[in-house]
Amino acid sequence: MNMLFGLLAVVCALIAGYMIYSIREDTSTISFAVSGLFVILTIVFGVMFLTKRVNKTEDIHITE
Repeated sequence: MNMLFGLLAVVCALIAGYMIYSIREDTSTISFAVSGLFVILTIVFGVMFLTKRVNKTEDIHITE
């Protein structure tokens, strides 16, 4: 499940990059809104991927 979030973040980033690049030719509001949506999805999936990678069962002691 963790790798799925990482893969979704990469795919959304690629789609967002393409949509932002295509705004130069097509200046419609829908294109801008879809690219913004994919940027937000990239951030959400990236945060979900990174929070799953943190080991929450291991304690860190001050003396170590």
